[in-house]
Parts: sequence; structure tokens; C-alpha cells
Amino acid sequence: MQFDTIILGAGAAGMMCASRCSGRVLVLDHAKAPGEKIRISGGGRCNFTNMYAGASNFLSQNPHFCKSAMARYTQWDFVELVDRYGIDWHEKTLGQLFCDGSAKQIVSMLLSEMDKAGAELWLLSSMKDLRKTEGGFALEVDREGKRISVTCRNLVIASGGKSIPKMGATGIAYDIARQFDLPVIDTRPGLVPFTFSEDRFKPLAGVALPARLSNARTSFDEALLFTHRGLSGPSVLQISSYWHEGETVSVNLIPEMGLFEKLREQRQISGRKDLVTVLAHHLPGRLVDHLRVEFDIKGKLADQSDLKLQALCDQMSSWALIPSGTEGYRTAEVTLGGIDTNALSSKTMETKTVPGLFVIGEAVDVTGWLGGFNFQWAWASGHAAGTAIAKQVHPE
Repeated sequence: MQFDTIILGAGAAGMMCASRCSGRVLVLDHAKAPGEKIRISGGGRCNFTNMYAGASNFLSQNPHFCKSAMARYTQWDFVELVDRYGIDWHEKTLGQLFCDGSAKQIVSMLLSEMDKAGAELWLLSSMKDLRKTEGGFALEVDREGKRISVTCRNLVIASGGKSIPKMGATGIAYDIARQFDLPVIDTRPGLVPFTFSEDRFKPLAGVALPARLSNARTSFDEALLFTHRGLSGPSVLQISSYWHEGETVSVNLIPEMGLFEKLREQRQISGRKDLVTVLAHHLPGRLVDHLRVEFDIKGKLADQSDLKLQALCDQMSSWALIPSGTEGYRTAEVTLGGIDTNALSSKTMETKTVPGLFVIGEAVDVTGWLGGFNFQWAWASGHAAGTAIAKQVHPE
């Protein structure tokens, strides 16, 4: 069976690419349904883009690489598509856009766009062999127990990274890269919770509060959540992408709170109260109980000098923690690293050394922050490859 283009992966990037291609297009995926990561994202409502998406929200060995694709397909282009399909949406926080209804609406929209483009979708289909031919590529595909041979002029790797293997992530993109001698930047889990040894924070599981997490590279002000295994929440997921084994993370439990001034004022009014009791009015009680031991907090508020209060606030605003690790690919929302951008055209996403081979989405060494940025990269890179292929199949 001959196709102009075969796309490996029916996720966000793959479906977007298929909807923009022309000619005979086939999308292959070993899952039983398309867009599974879309379906579960944002608590089932899909944080499909971010109002403030820009190059500064992405990690890559080449921080400029994503600019070309994202300039030619912006967050507002995707919002316009969502509006065209009558999908209601809202901004949650920090520019994050979610469906009012269900993430399934985004999947249905992309499938409709694929149908309009005439693309075929084969689910429960696995590629078993791939080789380069004079005219493109030849693939052996297992589909519902049958072995099928297919060929194409263009092959698009849209199979994602290693994150959330229970949803089918395999890292096949890197196997293909090695087959064609494409350089791969070392991969690791990103947007992932931290773990700590000896159930350090187990008694605090479920406690949440606003916090600022920092390291030598950056800082994030968002919610912090204590878990049975360690730390999670948006601020932790964000900083995790900038963290390496053995490094310290600084946790500010009182950003913008003005706790020092509040304690000084309350010393005049409620000096007889225990300092721990007063702190529990400003921070979650279970957290204060933990910090009482951690920071050796004791005594009446009236007995605390300005110096002591300031020292306590300094401790609370720069709590140095060294995670023992992360929860790994099992719960990581993204994969950091991937196929080296130096091997790709930033305009078309085609590889420079293998004509007709394209790489898009999470398989590329471009990783976004939490908050809809990775979906925007999927849309933009998929659009870049799809439109480039369409021009090649049907030149203007």
C-alpha cells in the first residue's frame, strides 16, 4: 500500500500534522483510541494552549529553535480553530486555557480536521520494521493480527517521548533516530513530582499552600502540595524540569505574605499565645506542626525578639530541601531532551540528513512549562511539518 505521508503517532502533534497535509496520508498508532494524552489532560478538560506562549517558556539546547514554528502557528490560531468548532473555553490562571466541557471535544475536532484532509487512521497498529528506500520509506505494520507492507515518500515521527508509559509511551522515536544516525539529547522526566526518602512528608500528605520554589536557574510561584512520597503541585512540577539529581531546591512558604510584620503586630495583641498557635493562623496546621520540629519553634510570641522573628521568617522563606529523586516517567507529564534540534529544519521540521523524514512534538528536544505550552508546541510543530509536506505534494 502506497501513501504520500505516514505519521507515527495519533497524538496532538500527529493529528495536527495529518490535518494540514495533502495527498494520501496514513496515521499509525498502537493505542486503541487517538489523542489519549489530550483526553486525560487538565483533569479531563484539556489545557489546550496558553495565552502567553513564547520561546521563553520552553527548554531546549537551542532556545531559538521553536520560534519559527510558533510564530507561524500561534496560540490564537488554535483558539480560532476551537472557536470555529463551537467549543466553549475559559482562562483558569496564568493564561491557561481549558475547555468548559470535555477534552474529548478537542480530540473530536482534530479527527474532523483529519477527515477533511482525507487522512486515514489505523489504530491498534504497530510498526515492526522500517527501512529507507530510494523513493522514501518502507514499513512493516502489524494491524489486528495481520502483517501489512506500506510505503511512503514522507515519514513523520510524532510518537512522543517516554512519559506515562501506561498510556503507551515507548521511546520509539529515539530508536528511529539512532537508526538514521540522528543525534539525541539525553532524556529525563520533566514536570514530575519530587520524592524524598524515609516517608519524610507522609504526615503532611494532602496539605497545599502557595509557595515559591527556586534553584540556581529559575523560580516559580505556584501551589505546593505535600504527598505521601514527597512534593508535588504546579510549583514543584515546574521546577523539576530545571532540577538535576543531588541539587538543592529552595522553598519559600511565605511569599508575599509579609509574615514578619504580621507577627510583630500580633505580638502586641496576643503576646501570651504560643508562637506555634499564632503561626497556625497563617499556615496549614499540620505544616506548622512539622515545622515546629524542623525549625525548633517554641515559646510565647511575646518572648520572640524582632531578631528571632526575622530569623524564623528567613527559615520559612528559604527552606533548603534536597529531593532523593523524582517519580520518574511513570507520572512525568513530559520528556526533557529528545531528538537534537540541530538535526532539523526549524521551518519544516524535516531532518537535514534524511530527506522526507520529519520529527515533531515531544520527540524533539523542545519541552514546555506546565500550563498548555507543550500542546502549543505540538500544534505549531505539527502545522509546520504538515504545511511543508502539503506544498511538496501539491506545489503552488
